[in-house]
Amino acid sequence: MIQITLPDNSQREFPGPVSVADVARSIGPGLAKMTVAGKVDGRLVDASDIIDHSARLQIITPKDEEGLEIIRHSTAHLVGHAVKQLYPTARMVIGPVIDEGFYYDIAYERPFTPEDMEAIEKRMRELIAQDYDVVKKVTPRAEVIDVFSSRGEDYKLRLVEDMPDEQAMGLYYHQEYVDMCRGPHVPNTRFLKVFKLTKLAGAYWRGDAKNEQLQRIYGTAWADKKQLDDYIRRIEEAEKRDHRRLGKELDLFHIDEAAPGLVFWHPKGWAIWQQVEQYMRQVYRDTGYQEVKGPQILDKSLWEKTGHWQNYRDAMFTTESEKREYALKPMNCPGHVLIFKSDLRSYRDLPLRYGEFGNCHRNEPSGALHGIMRVRGFTQDDGHIFCTEDQILDECVAYTTQLQKVYADFGFTDILYKVATRPASRIGSDALWDKAEHAVMEALRRSGVEFVIADGDGAFYGPKIEYTLRDAIGRQWQCGTMQVDFNMAERLGGEYVTETSGRAPPVMLHRAIVGSLERFIGMLIEHHSGAMPAWLAPIQVAVLNISEGQADYAAEVANTLRNQGLRVQLDLHNEKITYKIRKHSLQKLPYILVVGDKEKEAGAVAVRARGNLDLGAMSVEAFSQKIAHDIQHKL
Repeated sequence: MIQITLPDNSQREFPGPVSVADVARSIGPGLAKMTVAGKVDGRLVDASDIIDHSARLQIITPKDEEGLEIIRHSTAHLVGHAVKQLYPTARMVIGPVIDEGFYYDIAYERPFTPEDMEAIEKRMRELIAQDYDVVKKVTPRAEVIDVFSSRGEDYKLRLVEDMPDEQAMGLYYHQEYVDMCRGPHVPNTRFLKVFKLTKLAGAYWRGDAKNEQLQRIYGTAWADKKQLDDYIRRIEEAEKRDHRRLGKELDLFHIDEAAPGLVFWHPKGWAIWQQVEQYMRQVYRDTGYQEVKGPQILDKSLWEKTGHWQNYRDAMFTTESEKREYALKPMNCPGHVLIFKSDLRSYRDLPLRYGEFGNCHRNEPSGALHGIMRVRGFTQDDGHIFCTEDQILDECVAYTTQLQKVYADFGFTDILYKVATRPASRIGSDALWDKAEHAVMEALRRSGVEFVIADGDGAFYGPKIEYTLRDAIGRQWQCGTMQVDFNMAERLGGEYVTETSGRAPPVMLHRAIVGSLERFIGMLIEHHSGAMPAWLAPIQVAVLNISEGQADYAAEVANTLRNQGLRVQLDLHNEKITYKIRKHSLQKLPYILVVGDKEKEAGAVAVRARGNLDLGAMSVEAFSQKIAHDIQHKL
C-alpha cells in the first residue's frame, strides 16, 4: 500500500504506484480539472508523474505561485510550437520564466516584426483551442540527440552538450512539436488561455555579445483574465513612469554613445543627486559612521588576494602603467580593509564604521544596460562595519532601524525582508555560521518584521539580509543588503588586538541602503512618476509674473525664497500666464507662485500646488512656512 499525506494531514491509501493526477481525481473531479502539477515531499513534479512510495503531496493549481510559474513556462513552449509551424526554419534556443512572464530566444534568418508577433499569438490561440494534452517522455540521452539532430535544432544539441552527466532528459511534446525541459509543465493547453505576447527584442547566445545574435519574444501568462488585465494596466503605468522618458522630459540626465553605460547629469538631475547624497551623508553622521574616500584604481595583486581577479575579471576595467597592471574598482570593500589595517586597532575601537560614496565601474554587457538603472559607472552609499562576532546582532538591529527610516523618508514604506543562509560551498565553521545566521534573523525579529528564509542563498563568506522595496505600482526592487563576511578582512591582513592581547581578524559587515545612487534615483523617478516631493524636487518653486509691471516684484520674491535655501526658478518671459503655468506644471514642480498687480500691491503671491490645485493668495512668509513644513516632514 502507498499512503499519500495531504497538506491538511489527511491521508489516502492506494494499492500501488499512483500518479499525481490520479490522487487529484480520487479527491474530486473539480480538483482533478484544476491540477497543474504536484509537489511530492517538497519536489515539484508533473501531474503525470508516478508516486511509488508513501509521501506527502500538495496538489498544485493555477492559484498557487508554483502553478502560475508552470503555466508561464508551458506558454513559452507554446510559443515554440506556433513559431515552428509558421516559420519552419526557425531554430529554438531557450524559453525560461521571468518575473511575471517568460521569453523565448529564437534563431531566424530575418528579424521578426510586430506583424509576425501578431501571427504567432493568433496561432497560439488556435493551438490552445484544440485542447490537446502536453505529453512528457523521459528519454535516454542518445535518443534526445537523435530527436534534435533530425529536426536541425543545433542550439538544443549545444544545451545537451552542456549536461554531460545527464543520461536521460525530459522531452515535452506539443503534438508534433518537441522541447526539452526539466519541467514540470501543464498537462493540457486549457491552462494556457490567459496570455499575451508583449514585445520583441534582441539577445545574444549565452548572453555574450561576442556570440551570435538571437531574437527574443517576450510574453506574460496568468491564471485568469482579471490578473492579465491588472498586469497590462501596471505595464501601461510603468511605461508612463519610465525614468528614461521622464529623464528626457524633465531634463534630468542623458546617456550618450560617447560614453555608453555612463550618465551625463543635467543641472536638475544633479540637484536630485545632491539631495540624496547629502541626506545619506547626514545619516552617516547621525549613526556613527566615519566617511572615507578610497582611490579609483588599485593594483591587480589586491584583486587577486580578494579573488575578484580570478572570478570577476571579465567585468572589470583594467589599465597599465610602468609595467604594473591595475583595475578600476568594481566595489569599495577592499579599499576599506586597507584603511582599517593602516593603523593598529584594538577591540576597544570596535565596532568601527566606515561609509563612502564610492565610484565604481563594472564592464556590464551592452545588452544589459538600462537607462540609469543598470550602468557601467555608478556611485554606492557603501558602508562597512568592522566588529567582533558578539557585536553582529546589535549592528544588524541598528542597521535595520536606520534603513527603515531612510526608505520611509524617500516614500517607500512597504519593505520585504529575506535572510539568505549558508550555501553548500562556504568558508568558516558551522559554529560561526550558526552565530551569524542567528544574529541576522534575531535582528529582524527584534525589529518586529516578518521575513522569509532563502536556504543556501548566502554568499560563500557569510549570510545576508536582503531588503526589497515595493513601489507605488506594486513592483519589487531589491535594494539594501547587510552581508556578514568572515573572509575578506582576513584575506587582506586586517586584524585587531583582542582583550587577551592576541590578534584576530574582525568580522566585516557590508551594508548599503540606497546602493547605486544612479539606480536609486531611477527608482525614485519611477516611484514618484517624476513628481518629486518638495525636499527632493530639483526646482521647488517657480515664480511667474503676469506682465512686465510685476517683473521687479517677482524677482524680489524669488530672491527672498532663494535666500531661505529654496531651489527657485524665476520666469519673466513675455508669454501668456496660462502658457507659463502649463509649462511649469508639466515639469511637475511642487509649487508655482503667480504675481500680478493685486499680489504686488498686497505683498503676496497666488499659490498653485502640484496637480493644478489653487491654494489662493498668501503672504510670502506664510508660503515660506508652508513649504518649510513640507520639506521638514519629507512631503
